[in-house]
Amino acid sequence: MMPLLTHIMKRLAVLAIGAFFIYLAVWRVFPFFDNRTPIAIALFATYVAMAYAVIPLLFRVYRFFYHPVHLPLYCTTPDGFASDPINIALIGTRTQVFTAMQAAGWTLADKNSLLNTLHQIIFTLSGRPYPSAPMSRLYLFGRKQDFGFELEVPHSRGHRHHVRFWAADAGLANEIEHHARHARFWQRFYMPALHQPDVQFWVGAASEDVGFAPIRHNAQVTHMIDPNTNRERRRIVRDLRRSGKLIASRTVFVNRPFSLRNRALRGHLHSDGRIAICELR
Repeated sequence: MMPLLTHIMKRLAVLAIGAFFIYLAVWRVFPFFDNRTPIAIALFATYVAMAYAVIPLLFRVYRFFYHPVHLPLYCTTPDGFASDPINIALIGTRTQVFTAMQAAGWTLADKNSLLNTLHQIIFTLSGRPYPSAPMSRLYLFGRKQDFGFELEVPHSRGHRHHVRFWAADAGLANEIEHHARHARFWQRFYMPALHQPDVQFWVGAASEDVGFAPIRHNAQVTHMIDPNTNRERRRIVRDLRRSGKLIASRTVFVNRPFSLRNRALRGHLHSDGRIAICELR
């Protein structure tokens, strides 16, 4: 009985939040623009303001006071929603990681800036390749990724393989293999200096973009992710091995297989609960 009541209460809460956002858009934001611009511009401005400013801001305020209680087997969006599973780790310095990934055919992603984002939109609409297109910011250990790499899918608009990496303590490589310590491992918040040369352990989230879709909770446009994230983990290990930059790799269980409802509408991701740990040459 209690699980059913809890489920109903959650659904009612989601309905109330949705109604509140509709109220803001229809009776507050739209009238503000409608009194100052033509109706077409007012509608577009209302969408942009709600999807890219008001809704994300309110969710971030909410996440500031409420921290989800879970083992972060996945990274999250800036709003705190589940995103890509953590499925790979590299042992090596920043220089070794850059050298190995580029030797494996992957391209370092450009920084996420307004100019680079505009370039990405223009290149996507024109069908031109942008091998170093910026990635959206995802969060682990309380901060966005330190860097990311991508691999284009030829002649396919909006499709690419990509992986984001976060710096962590080198000693964590051994802790991952002890399931009893897994909770303690993930519940820490590591924030090493991003340019320290002695950072030698990087955890990552690899996935493949396969198109575009609206985000379910704010209607922004985002990439649709292929559900099979395990295949992307295997791809990186295979590419590193072919490059000759991989000394050894091992795949360890950190959790039972699980699925995530991605932020993209109708998007779901699957993981076998494994992380591949790769030692770089």
